[in-house]
Amino acid sequence: MKKRILLVAAALIILSPGLSLAETSSIELGKQLFNDPTLGGSTNSKTCNSCHDNGSGLEKSGDNQNLVKMINKCIEGPLAGKAIDGRTAPMRSLKMYIQSLGNQPN
Repeated sequence: MKKRILLVAAALIILSPGLSLAETSSIELGKQLFNDPTLGGSTNSKTCNSCHDNGSGLEKSGDNQNLVKMINKCIEGPLAGKAIDGRTAPMRSLKMYIQSLGNQPN
């Protein structure tokens, strides 16, 4: 029993650095997801960029209090995927990317 507990503990320690990396949010990750046809388990080839070419039309969306809901509406609608939890790194990254669009020079 003690050996089993030690093995489980060792596995958790070994795997934990990878888990923390998976939780890192960034604008770059958001941009990658924005262009990813598998976002939210999408069942078609559409991406966020299919409707919002290079973020077109989203420049003022970063301040929207319902941004997570808006993103998920697009994922569930045009992308035919499943909503993403707003507390996850992918959603935080998508939000960061969309918010960065409002900071672009004209």
